[in-house]
Amino acid sequence: MPVPDPSDDPLSRERAHLTHSRAALRSMREDVESLDIRDVTANWVNAEVLTRQIEDRVKALADLSHTPLFFGRLDYLHSPGADQAEGAEGERFYIGRRHVHDADGDPMVIDWRAPVSQPFYRASKKNPLDIALRRRFGYTGGDLTAYEDEHLSDPSETAATSKLLQQEIERPRVGPMRDIVATIQPEQDEIVRSGLGGSVCVQGGPGTGKTAVGLHRVAYLLYAHRDRLARTGTLVIGPNASFLHYIEQVLPALGELEVKQATVDDLVAHVEVRGTDEAPAAVVKGDARMAEVLRRAVRSHVTMPVEPVVVVRGSRRWRVPAYELEVIVRELLDRDIRYGAAREALPQRIAHAVLVQMERSGEAPDDRVQDAVARNTAVKAAVKSLWPPVEPAKLVLRLLSDADFLATHAEGLLTEDEQKTILWARPVRSVKSAKWAAADAVLIDEATDLVQRTHSLGHVVLDEAQDLSPMQYRAVGRRCTTGSATVLGDLAQGTTPWATRSWEEALTHLGKGDAVVEELTAGFRVPTDVITYASRLLPHIAPGLTPVASVRENPGFFEVRPATADSAATMAAEVVAACEELLRNEGSVGLIAADARVPLLAEALAAAGLPHLGPGEETTLTTRLTLVPASLAKGLEYDYVVLDEPRAVVDGEPDERTGLRRLYVSLTRAVSGLIVTHAAPLPPQLTEGAGAL
Repeated sequence: MPVPDPSDDPLSRERAHLTHSRAALRSMREDVESLDIRDVTANWVNAEVLTRQIEDRVKALADLSHTPLFFGRLDYLHSPGADQAEGAEGERFYIGRRHVHDADGDPMVIDWRAPVSQPFYRASKKNPLDIALRRRFGYTGGDLTAYEDEHLSDPSETAATSKLLQQEIERPRVGPMRDIVATIQPEQDEIVRSGLGGSVCVQGGPGTGKTAVGLHRVAYLLYAHRDRLARTGTLVIGPNASFLHYIEQVLPALGELEVKQATVDDLVAHVEVRGTDEAPAAVVKGDARMAEVLRRAVRSHVTMPVEPVVVVRGSRRWRVPAYELEVIVRELLDRDIRYGAAREALPQRIAHAVLVQMERSGEAPDDRVQDAVARNTAVKAAVKSLWPPVEPAKLVLRLLSDADFLATHAEGLLTEDEQKTILWARPVRSVKSAKWAAADAVLIDEATDLVQRTHSLGHVVLDEAQDLSPMQYRAVGRRCTTGSATVLGDLAQGTTPWATRSWEEALTHLGKGDAVVEELTAGFRVPTDVITYASRLLPHIAPGLTPVASVRENPGFFEVRPATADSAATMAAEVVAACEELLRNEGSVGLIAADARVPLLAEALAAAGLPHLGPGEETTLTTRLTLVPASLAKGLEYDYVVLDEPRAVVDGEPDERTGLRRLYVSLTRAVSGLIVTHAAPLPPQLTEGAGAL
């Protein structure tokens, strides 16, 4: 019996291509590592810069052993962008996370962001986009183990759901968030590839992939506009450090190493935050009206001149009368430029007035004379008197501690009650001794921008945006005044007292009122039964929002377990038992509970000898359980979740709507299964329509 030729086996051929591609990538990396820059650097500065660039390039060319080098293949009917003779065959492209070429420069793997890769995400039976075959690959670890074909241009073949795609979506997760380049859907791809010039707002319910879409859009923009964004910079803003740690590996896995990450608190860290506000005070401080209060307070430092400025140069005295100085000051105020820029311009304006007098008397002064006059002692004294320097933190300190000063500048903007709400009960001596709250730091950032322009980046991604106050939106908007933004969020998950009411309003505060609002409603992460249960809350927390429709074929595991115990300790033991049950499955487990119940549950886990992590700590194969306070659950995902006491989650918030939104977030963190445990009665909003499940 003849021995089969391995070359006839498609899987063997694809494995061979993977082997050759990895070897080519290794050669590319070795070529970069062997570069000798001694003869091309003029000085040590150039050498340092070039060395850093080479190091970054080597990192970008790393071959991650458990990350597939390519995940798909496209066979075109015709060569893209080329005129083909009749009967000529099209080209074949392997689609992966980065470009790989052989020694001759011929591509072995095409970057998923390249135009030729787009049909991998967009092509369909109805619109094949000149694709004859789309092949998806399945991997176990880093080994290619399966493939699946779609003959898009064959009318006799019916469209079918990709099992490999479903498996990749439902694959258990341990560790940080992964990229989704192999599973991007057409509606997601449209957002990912939208242009740099415009801003985009993505409204997406739990599991719709909005965070991944935002991160992949950054990766795409860096590919399509690398030079521009290298100059202007990009930034990803998340709600907290735990969330940023969870997503921090996505962009490096795609070869992008230079994108910075921060929280809003990081951006406005002009002072040390050591205090907290009651909700009513935080709401007023976060209101957009505070921007005008601050503007008035800053401009109040300008005074009109009552005396002339007399400049002595040699034996001559040059006098600029008070009325002429007033014209200069009012002109600068009318231009409404930043306080600091106007203050820098004022001495030059006064000096120019002196130069006009010199020219009238027959002198011929030049720019050097004007600069000298601007530095004259009399001019400097006049500027200090008319337009004194303003320290933003001191200004905000005075507003919050001086009732008369606040009343003067908040007149017609804030009511007396609102003013009393934000005034500090006790006077504070200095900026350093003040116990600043997070909202105060945002006010200082606004005042800082009124004095001196904030540096603008080329692109900013703002995730979990629904929780920002108007003043926080303004703080983010200042970072992209000359750039664009990707805003990601879900109005139903707004869990702050100042949570966004509409994207139109939020985008106006951000300074991106012309942004396109896209809605993602297809759920890829949350199982059908879980999202159906959680969606019972939507009419009470975000009426009018479209519920997420799960596209998962696997309905997932879901169970509501009333407690059989009559004591807190026994109830905690039942929660621990539920965690142990879920840990028998593959993947990560999150135990989510009201913040006040976390210490009790931590003791119960320790007593049971069950090791666990905190939010932001990376799960491992040996420690897969994370104990998560409900206040930190947003944006995180686990294969399985135990949700402890929904009633306590709701009661832990200042009002019922915010509590129900926090509960909605907590219910929708599971990717494969959810157990809800409770001793107290469930919130009635969850039991309405209970027969639907």
